[in-house]
Amino acid sequence: MPDLHYEEPALAELYDLDSGWSIDRDFYLALAGPERRRILDLACGTGLLCDAYADRGHSVTGVDPARAMLDIARQKPNGAGIDWVQATAQTFRSKERFDLIVMTGNAFQVFLDDADILAVFATMRDHLAENGLIAFESRNPAIDWPIRWNKDVDLKVDGSVVRQSRRVTAMTDGRIAFDTHYALPDRTLVSSSELLFLSKAEIEERLKASGLRVEAVYGDWLSQPFDPAVSEEMVFIAKAA
Repeated sequence: MPDLHYEEPALAELYDLDSGWSIDRDFYLALAGPERRRILDLACGTGLLCDAYADRGHSVTGVDPARAMLDIARQKPNGAGIDWVQATAQTFRSKERFDLIVMTGNAFQVFLDDADILAVFATMRDHLAENGLIAFESRNPAIDWPIRWNKDVDLKVDGSVVRQSRRVTAMTDGRIAFDTHYALPDRTLVSSSELLFLSKAEIEERLKASGLRVEAVYGDWLSQPFDPAVSEEMVFIAKAA
C-alpha cells in the first residue's frame, strides 16, 4: 500500500516543514559543481533540491510516484523550468542521459526487496551519461534508530499546530516499520511506513551486480570516512563500472 505520508495532499503539504533544507541537501547541491549539468533526481518528493539545482542553471528532471508531492514541487520558484515526471524509480525511462543522478532523503530504504533495489540501480545505470555520477544514502543499521524515532514533534502550519507522533511498530529481518500520527485541526491521519536497512557490504554487492562501481562511501555530510560503529549515514558515490 502507498505510504499516506506521500499520497495524501494534506500530509504532502507538511513535508517541507518536517524535512526542509538541511546539510544533506547542501552536500548534494555541491556535487553538481558550477558548470551546467543534466541532473536526475529520483524520488524527488516536493522538489526542494530540484528547485535549488534549477536556480543554479542546471537542467533538471524530477521523478516521483506521488502526485501530491509533484503538485507541490511544480509550485516551487523554478518549478516551471523543471521536467517533472510521475513514475517510480524502478520504471522511469527516458532517452536523456544524466551527468548526476541522485536519490536523497533516505528514499533508497523504501525498496524492500532485491528485485526493486536492482531495478532502481538498473534505472540509474541505464540513464547515466559518460563519466556521470550517482549519489544516494542509506542509514547505518548499527545505529539504534527506534530510540531516535519514537518522539512527538509540533509543526506550526498557518497559525495552528500539527502534532506529529512517530512510533516504531515492528523490527524484523533488517526492516523497521513505524506509524506516524498527524493530529490536524480537523482530523487525525496515520501514515504507515516500512524501511529496509542493508549494510554497507550488502549495498556494495548490489551495486556491483548492477554494473556500478563505488567511488566512495562517506559517514556524514562533511565527507568524513564511514565508521560502521558510529556513523549514522552511509553516503554512496558511484559510477559506471
